[in-house]
Amino acid sequence: MARRKVVEVREHPGHRNPIPVCVTLGDLILPSVIGGMNPKTGKASPDPQKQVEQAFFNMKEIVEAAGGTTGGIGKIIFYLQDMKYRDFVNVEWLKMFPNENDRPARHVIKAEHLTGNTIIQMDVIASR
Repeated sequence: MARRKVVEVREHPGHRNPIPVCVTLGDLILPSVIGGMNPKTGKASPDPQKQVEQAFFNMKEIVEAAGGTTGGIGKIIFYLQDMKYRDFVNVEWLKMFPNENDRPARHVIKAEHLTGNTIIQMDVIASR
């Protein structure tokens, strides 16, 4: 039986809550929620486009730290403070997944509960 293993992500020092940045379970890669915060500064840009870019960058770094690639991402759920930010998501989506026949499943949910200047969070399921 596969056991859960915490993944240490060098550039992502941890979460403000007592949870790991990411775990693996067998070949599954299960990050905790991923946002648009710059892990070096601990802050999210006030520019929504830059926040979305950072969130995609963070996702790639975390999945790779767990031994995966963006090609192994099976599904992403996006939580957006306002649906007007979907266009920014689509731009980064097409950059990361340009092949229309090789993209993860995805779902976008309006999440008014996001606090401060946080405009995006992502829930990712990937495999090695």
